[in-house]
Amino acid sequence: MLRVGLFVTCLVDMMRPRIGFAALRLLEQAGCSVNVPAAQTCCGQPGWNAGHRASAQSLAKKLIGEFESCDYVVAPSGSCSGMLRVHYPELFSERDEWRDRAKALAARTWELTDFLVNVAGVKSLPDAGNRLAATYHDCCAGLRELGVKEQPRTLLRLQPGVELREMAECETCCGFGGTFSIKYGDISSALAERKCANIAASGAQAVVLGDLGCMLSIEGRLRKRGDMDTKVLHVAEVLAGEE
Repeated sequence: MLRVGLFVTCLVDMMRPRIGFAALRLLEQAGCSVNVPAAQTCCGQPGWNAGHRASAQSLAKKLIGEFESCDYVVAPSGSCSGMLRVHYPELFSERDEWRDRAKALAARTWELTDFLVNVAGVKSLPDAGNRLAATYHDCCAGLRELGVKEQPRTLLRLQPGVELREMAECETCCGFGGTFSIKYGDISSALAERKCANIAASGAQAVVLGDLGCMLSIEGRLRKRGDMDTKVLHVAEVLAGEE
C-alpha cells in the first residue's frame, strides 16, 4: 500500500476545504494509506516568490519535518507541488544539512492528478453522478514546472458523464500569478478577461483546473462579466463528485 502524505495547501484549507476532502477520497479510492498532518501550514511559496528567503526556509523546514516519513507527498495544486519539487532544493546552500532533506522530499512530491495517473495507476473511476460539459484550463505552474497536461484530462475522460471540450488558448495564463495580479493589475485583468471569453466560447458548463488561486481569479472575472452560471471547479471536486 502506498503511504501518502496529503499536503492540503493554505488556500484550500482557508477557501475551499472540500477540495482537500475530494483529494483524500480519490487517494483512498486508489488504494493509498493517507496521512494528513494536522499542524501543516504554508509551503513557503509566497515568501520565496517575494524574495523573503529566510521566511521560506523556516516554513520549508517545518513542512519537511512533518512529511519526510511519508513515501510520497501529494498536493491538489501544481504551484505548491512545484514549490516543493522544484524550488525546495534551491532554498538551501550546498553546505546546509537541510539541502539533502529538501532534495529527498522533492523527489517524492507529486501533483494530485500526476500521482493518480503515473504512480497509483488509476485506470477507472466510479460514476460520481456528474453530467457535465467541462473545459480544462492548464495552470501555469503545474504545466510548466511539472509537465501536468494530459494527466487531468485522462482522469476526466475516465469519469462517466463528463464531456471534455477544449477551449482556445487553454495553456495561456489566467492572470493570477500570485502577487503578479496585485502588482500588475491591468495586465492581470486583461489576461483574465481573455481567458473568460475563451471559456464562454467553448460552450462548457464548467471550467475545471488544478490550482485554487487560478480558480478564484477566473471565478471573480466571470462574475464581474455577469456570468453567474459557469461553474469554476477543481479537478478533484469533479473526479470525486463533490462539486
